[in-house]
Amino acid sequence: MMLEVHSSLRSFGHVEGGAETVIRALRTVVGAQGAVVMPAFRLSRKLPLTPEDTALGITLKIQYLGPDETSTDMGLIADTFRQMPDTVTGEGIFRVAAWGKDAALHAREGFQRVIDHGGYALLLGVNIYRLSAMHCAEDAMPVGLKARFAPPPEALARYPAKEWFIESFAPAVKPWYEIQSQAYAAGLIADGMVGDSKCMLFPVKPVVELYRQALRTRPYELYGLEAAHDPAAAHGI
Repeated sequence: MMLEVHSSLRSFGHVEGGAETVIRALRTVVGAQGAVVMPAFRLSRKLPLTPEDTALGITLKIQYLGPDETSTDMGLIADTFRQMPDTVTGEGIFRVAAWGKDAALHAREGFQRVIDHGGYALLLGVNIYRLSAMHCAEDAMPVGLKARFAPPPEALARYPAKEWFIESFAPAVKPWYEIQSQAYAAGLIADGMVGDSKCMLFPVKPVVELYRQALRTRPYELYGLEAAHDPAAAHGI
């Protein structure tokens, strides 16, 4: 199996051997003819906003980290996986790490390869908001909706785009939860428990396609907005 894994070690309760135990279990089950793929994004955890940030309209602030940073927002399992000697890690900020069959191809092509080749996702103690492959559908997001998230020039002057990821829109709803509910209703997601951790297993492509379809047909509604009040939407963008 080709498996995209997102995880929270803390969700399991006590695990003897910690993150390495979880990784060994994943590799054993998938086998060398399969592949385990995890995010290796060079992102800090969400940083607290200052009053100045709020005044600039910033709603999210994350710092880009160096390529050799050992601790990231991806979590201890993913960070440990990336640093193992037989794991292949890609390039750039939004890189992935992979082990097993075609690991180098996964590292180069990212989560799109998991989508294109019938891969599955395993969420260990986390929900759909950790499913990085979802972002692959956002080429279908209208320009007007993307513009909602874009920070003003004053914010970018304070936080240069080469060093920071910032946004200036926080939806009043959680659109990916709606996609998760649709996936459950369609029978795509299988649940289970490992220790105290709720786990979710499902094929990646049909879930991502639910998001893509929503972005194509009712993007503003999905994000809790009215398209009629969006200038770009009024021009068909």
